[in-house]
This record gives sequence, structure tokens and C-alpha cells, in this order.
Amino acid sequence: MIRFATIGTNWITEAFIRAAKQVPSFHLQAVYSRQKETADAFAEKTGATQTFTNLHELAACDDIDAVYIASPNAFHAEQAIMLMNHGKHVICEKPLASNVKEVKAMIETARKNDVVLMEAMKTTCLPNFQAIQHHLPKIGRIRRYVASYCQYSSRYDAFKQGTIANAFHPAFSSGALMDLGVYCLYPLVVLFGEPKSIQAHSVRLSSGVDGEGSIILDYGEMDAVVMYSKIANSYTPAEIQGEEGTIVIDTIHTPTRVHIHYRDGRTEDISVPQPHEPMYYEALEFMTLIERGEKESTINSHARSLVTMKIMEEARKQTGIVFPADERFA
Repeated sequence: MIRFATIGTNWITEAFIRAAKQVPSFHLQAVYSRQKETADAFAEKTGATQTFTNLHELAACDDIDAVYIASPNAFHAEQAIMLMNHGKHVICEKPLASNVKEVKAMIETARKNDVVLMEAMKTTCLPNFQAIQHHLPKIGRIRRYVASYCQYSSRYDAFKQGTIANAFHPAFSSGALMDLGVYCLYPLVVLFGEPKSIQAHSVRLSSGVDGEGSIILDYGEMDAVVMYSKIANSYTPAEIQGEEGTIVIDTIHTPTRVHIHYRDGRTEDISVPQPHEPMYYEALEFMTLIERGEKESTINSHARSLVTMKIMEEARKQTGIVFPADERFA
């Protein structure tokens, strides 16, 4: 069994635990929260046998092998580095950190301590994303990638009334790019690597984070367009456009229906069954690495996490989005 602890008591942590319990080697040993009452309630709900309110005590606990981190983005690097320095494997919610220097420090710490570090990007571990990769040659020379993740935030109405939640606060390294845009960018990097250059635009909110934005990425003989928003909805599917056909993906963050529309009028359904909950596949990838003694995913690799963060940092630089973490982390 792989004995897990979790950091974060929100819905996404619940979703991870629910999915990870479908992997036979998963055992939920402990949960962490700053408040004992919250930790106790979450442990009772999820079946954890221990609770922690002190991160140093969690890191030093010999009964824990791996930790899932779902705290606010600004805390990812500090928490992950502490845990890895105590020999814990870490799967950390996207985005992996606040900026490039944090990601580099996390990768260096993982390698130094011989532990697994993996970004919890579910999209790229899903069977339907792998189907996209498999069928990509069918559409000929790729000319454009288009992806959109625009979802009106449940916290935006409160923001407009003057209440700034974590999702709209720069102190937590939040905003539309960090929370949603990453879902458009990480699959792009997995499929096509690092772009030659980018052009970014965003709408800044009064708190200093972006409410929405767009990025055009130059790949030489192809380009990519990504759009993201926490202040408006979009219902546009993603596309990968080739000279012989176009792959149409229902949602880039959780693809379930994928079709090829060929130039000659034919349509091919390349969707495959995904019998498990979406987060199951990232949990399985992470635990398989630990069981095999491997230290890095070939899907959500260190290099891909670093390239994705380089794009996001450059986009923030171009659009004037600055986080306290950019200056705080040495």
C-alpha cells in the first residue's frame, strides 16, 4: 500500500480521494488542515486515520509515503519542497507553482531526494487524450491548435460586490490563466512542445489578477490560440486543424468525445471509453511510478511542467500580472 496524506479540504481533494480509492495500492492515511475542526471533519468524511494541523509534523511522519497537494497555488512550492526534503513523493495540483524559479526549485529538490514529483494535470493522462495523440498523424500537417476554457466563477458575483476570494487574489497566485488557462496550455506542450514565441492579452481585474485572457503561440509552420476566462462562459470545443482533417474535442480539460472531420467529408469517432473518474488516471500514473521505482512521469514530465510555466510567466509579464510569490521565493 502507498500511504497518502492530503493537503487541502476542498472539493478537488475530495474528488482526488474518491478517484484514487479506485487504485488498489491507495491508502488514505492522513489529512492536513490548519484548523483541527476542519481536519477532523474532513478525515471523518474521507476515512483518513490521522489528522495534522502542523505541516512540519506531517512531513516528519514515517507513516506517510506520498502527499497530494491542493492548497492555493502560492503555497505549492514551499509545501512540496518541505515534504520532498523529508522523503515524501508529491503529486501537486496544477499549476505546479507560481513561477519558473519555483518549478525549478521543486524539480531540483525531487531529484536531490530521489522522490517522485508530478503535476496533477488530469487531461494528459486521460485515455481520450492518448487517443488524440495516437490518431494525430491522420490529419496531415498541423496548422493550428485552438483551445478554450472559459467558466464563470461562482465567486465572481461576490467579487463584484467587494469580497475578494482566493480565486481572485494575487497573494494566492490565482486568476484565469493560472486556474483555467493551464488546462489549455499543458496539452499543447505535450503535443507540440515549446513555442518559438507568444503574444498575450488579458483583462485585469481591480484586485490585480486576470479575469480572462488569450494567448497566440508561434510554432513556425503552425500556431496555437488559447482562451481562458473566469468571468464569462464559453461552449466552443477545442480543435487541432490539419491539412487533411480536423480533430474536434468536446472539452480540452476533460475530453470525452473526440472526432476527426476529414477534408473529403468523412467523420471518424476516435473516442474511447473512460470508465473511471477523470482524476483516477493521474492517480494511477503517480502510484505506478512509485511502485516501479521511477522518479518522473513520461506524460506529465518535469520538462513539460517547466515549459508550461515558462509560457504562463511570459504571458503574465506581457500583461502586467504580478504575484507576491514572484519576489518572495528565493
